[in-house]
Amino acid sequence: MLDNASKEQLAEFISSLHGHVASLLRQMVGSLVIEHAYSLGSATQKQALLMELYSPELQLFKDLVTMKETRLVDVISKLQLQKSSVLRHMASVLQPILEKGILDHSIVHRALMEYLSVADESSAADVIQHLSGPGLVRVIHTKDGSRLGILCVKHGNAKERKKIIKGIKGHIDKIAHDRYGSMVLVCILSIVDDTKLISKIIIKELQGNLKELILDQNGRRPFLQLLHPHCPRYFNPDDLTSLNLSIPSIRNKDESDMNHNNDEAVEEDRNDEGKTSDTRIHLNEGGKKDSCTRRQELLVNSGLAEKLVDACHEMAGELLRSKFGKEIIYEVAVGGADGILHPILDEKLSFLHEAIVSLAVQPNKLDNAEEEHILEQFHSSRTIRKLVLDCPAFASTLWEKALKGKCATWVEGHSSKIINAYLETSDSKIKELAKEELQPFVDSGLLRLPVTGDSVKND
Repeated sequence: MLDNASKEQLAEFISSLHGHVASLLRQMVGSLVIEHAYSLGSATQKQALLMELYSPELQLFKDLVTMKETRLVDVISKLQLQKSSVLRHMASVLQPILEKGILDHSIVHRALMEYLSVADESSAADVIQHLSGPGLVRVIHTKDGSRLGILCVKHGNAKERKKIIKGIKGHIDKIAHDRYGSMVLVCILSIVDDTKLISKIIIKELQGNLKELILDQNGRRPFLQLLHPHCPRYFNPDDLTSLNLSIPSIRNKDESDMNHNNDEAVEEDRNDEGKTSDTRIHLNEGGKKDSCTRRQELLVNSGLAEKLVDACHEMAGELLRSKFGKEIIYEVAVGGADGILHPILDEKLSFLHEAIVSLAVQPNKLDNAEEEHILEQFHSSRTIRKLVLDCPAFASTLWEKALKGKCATWVEGHSSKIINAYLETSDSKIKELAKEELQPFVDSGLLRLPVTGDSVKND
């Protein structure tokens, strides 16, 4: 009925639900109808359905739910509601929903996020405890649900984190393919210290479907996070915002505790050395383990990096031509951020460079070729250009085996970006390699020397 309703009919139906949303959300069947109406409604209608979960006043008086404010903290301020009264009401609404395991609905996820924005430390901890376990799999498929999952991982204790990881066992592949679920995996890989458990469950399942995941828009994200953490090229601002979220009451307590500890540490340092040392600690970085050590254990020590290099070697052409796979092969070929794959995988990386170069050596512009040449295809040409700029070892191999003496073939079209990269590179040895052969093309205007002060952009 709702799917076939007109705008006016849907608005009338949503209006008729007023006063009944909380009670219907506590029922397995009734909650399905509320969720469906919520998913079909406009932003204003969604807000109207949510509002009565906030306080008895909003449940009783329909005219109050049409206000412009959307965040619960702003609603409390605007209507001058008592925060304690709001928390009691929301707890009475949400507690039965959590206990009955009605966790799939986006309206519940939104309500829980708003609740955590005002909840005290103890109430927030109760929500985390309820969600930490197998039930979280049913939550993390929506934007707010994913953010709930991230908050549970961030603020949960070691026992709760363990329950979360064990709870998603057997579902990793499905979660990795999901737009929002993949961000929870990224969060776990970024901050949980128990790398043995992660390797045993998450890394093992990711390896099981590695070749498909690295070509998938969402599936590649856990790998990219390990290869190049929090890179804005791979994670949009909304993703990075999600990873940086924290629960205010717990964050404030952490900051208070840290300030207290820092004051003591500063005093000790002054006593010991007569000067203040840098005692700043990054919030929500997991536990005691250094983030570089965690990355090393999850990516290299687990054997994942070696499997990634092997997959890139085997699938080089497919990955380079892929809109999403190209970023995996680029990060692997350069050795990852901070050179994490060096020196242990240097030999395999050298073989990978050779594999990419062997594709570039193939004859160009064949009439019967099914695919564009690797130096001319849109995605691959840009990826190879970036490799020339950022990986001197690759740039040298490519020049010597594929481009030297043949540049006239490649100075026009997409391939010209690769040739021009030899003029743009900051590596003087690579620039010197190509300088003599490329100078005539610069003189004729086919290639352009970078202007001093220009920043080289990796598109």
